[in-house]
Amino acid sequence: MSLRRPIPLSLRRRPVPWDRQRPTWRDAKPAVIAQALRRSQARPSGNWYVVGATRDLRADRPLARTVAGQEVVVWQAADGRLVAGPGICPHLGAPLRDSPVRCGTLVCRWHGLALEGGPYAGWRPLPVHDDGVLVWVRLDAVGGEPPLDAPVVPVRPDGERALTAVYVGTGTCEPEDVVANRLDPWHGAWFHPYSFVDLTVVGSPDGGAEGSEDAFTVDVSFKVAGRLVVPVRAVFTAPEPRTVVMHITRGEGAGSVVETHATPLGTDAHGRPRTAVVEAVVAVSDRRGFAAARRAAPVLRPLMRAAAGRLWRDDLAYAERRWELQSTGRHPG
Repeated sequence: MSLRRPIPLSLRRRPVPWDRQRPTWRDAKPAVIAQALRRSQARPSGNWYVVGATRDLRADRPLARTVAGQEVVVWQAADGRLVAGPGICPHLGAPLRDSPVRCGTLVCRWHGLALEGGPYAGWRPLPVHDDGVLVWVRLDAVGGEPPLDAPVVPVRPDGERALTAVYVGTGTCEPEDVVANRLDPWHGAWFHPYSFVDLTVVGSPDGGAEGSEDAFTVDVSFKVAGRLVVPVRAVFTAPEPRTVVMHITRGEGAGSVVETHATPLGTDAHGRPRTAVVEAVVAVSDRRGFAAARRAAPVLRPLMRAAAGRLWRDDLAYAERRWELQSTGRHPG
């Protein structure tokens, strides 16, 4: 039966209070989550890491990120191509993240060493990829896998008809803790009652075959206001070790995608791992009003990022708690 309605909203006629909803802990089997996580970690990434949003690339300064302790900068060269490389000046170690870009040339603020994108003075470029929403760099020395020519980018709707927004947050955990959070869809209505209600996991990779694509299928309603909700079916998959994708397959916004990417940053002053969550929302709809929504993207994007940020305040607490227990041998899963 289709979840599609003439208008996107539904009315919950018999809403169940939070503490009276059906417990999901028996369904959320630790072994199922752990095995799905293990299989995700075995999939190839080709040593590609998400640096940030394409929209954050500017003509006057580089896009910078520390990945697994390696400083990286990305900018647009004079001929329009993207350039990536180490974020440490080869002269005396200045932070290139603070350096301006002038006519496609990155100019070090300390002594004026100019980098145009090719090898120079000991500086070597890195492979870089712009998928239209996110910017990736390939760090073979960090990843240690056989390299791929391009990252494993999930299937997305046509960018020309989509509304996109990218949220970035950081937490004290490993990338696999972020992935483990996303491979536990059972926590949604309990941990995020302000956003999700009536959640049922209708399919999970219980004992999935080695090498197969794990998929968690969820029927859930997004809360709008009061008893007004938007029911959808969503499918969660992990195409590579640091990415989990949610595809809306039925209901309002069918075809939309939410990608969660986890990028290791390095360690903090106490030796604890830090991870960046880069979440890309690529939303589509065939409703008439969606064209107006796309035109209002500059107004809507901050709201979309704020909504993602509210969820990730909770989900990063989940990931951080998992890392804390794992690192001290106390995690029950």
